[in-house]
Amino acid sequence: MIKKRGNTIDSTFFWSQNCRKSERVRDAEKAETPGMSEMSAQSLAGFRNLATKIVCVGRNYKDHALELGNAIPKKPMLFVKTVNSFIVEGEPIVAPPGCQNLHQEVELGVVIGKKASKITKSSAMDYVGGYTVALDMTARDFQDEAKKAGAPWFMAKSFDGSCPVGGFLPVSEIPDPHNVELYCKINGKDQQRCKTDVMIFDIPTLLEYATQYFTLEVGDVVLTGTPAGVTKINPGDVIEFGLTGLAESKFLVQ
Repeated sequence: MIKKRGNTIDSTFFWSQNCRKSERVRDAEKAETPGMSEMSAQSLAGFRNLATKIVCVGRNYKDHALELGNAIPKKPMLFVKTVNSFIVEGEPIVAPPGCQNLHQEVELGVVIGKKASKITKSSAMDYVGGYTVALDMTARDFQDEAKKAGAPWFMAKSFDGSCPVGGFLPVSEIPDPHNVELYCKINGKDQQRCKTDVMIFDIPTLLEYATQYFTLEVGDVVLTGTPAGVTKINPGDVIEFGLTGLAESKFLVQ
């Protein structure tokens, strides 16, 4: 307490007033914070600008693992694409310098709606803000070379433009993400088509597993794996992909 003759200046008074003011500010901020559904509509449509990372799940469809001669995983196999990978319709897909074997992998993407750390399977879907569909473009020759050397796949997966992505789909449009059909057409011909109910690890399992090790931030995208049908992509190819009856995107390979 600070006292002055004739007038009393009480530092405790100012401290208590500031505390009350801070509480009012916090209450006002809480009142203005949108709920999950409102937040999805207002903010998550721009998830590409919010994302800090793109978490990918390898070999989450048995037939895809087998077509590349890989073992079926006993736990989720995760890796990361960096956000420079994102491109949208109107931007071309371009192979990285030196790549001679570029592959497409269509995947259902989960857009994170609120910060998730060490969550459980039972609550995992509460953290889903919506969905998207993307291509995990892969420089397969780079990846094969890295695997033989026991080196990371970074150059094979995170080159500029390696994640062509569609629009945002709110949760209300996909009530059951394990019952939709992914597809990818190349030059008008079906190349990949598969229901998501054959994922090895479902979305709650993936989110629980991932968040035991690292935090998922609002806007981050989790790509849940690709079905069989990956193939070499060539300049001039037109790739159309999406969810049957729900979404479609089209990209030109340059």
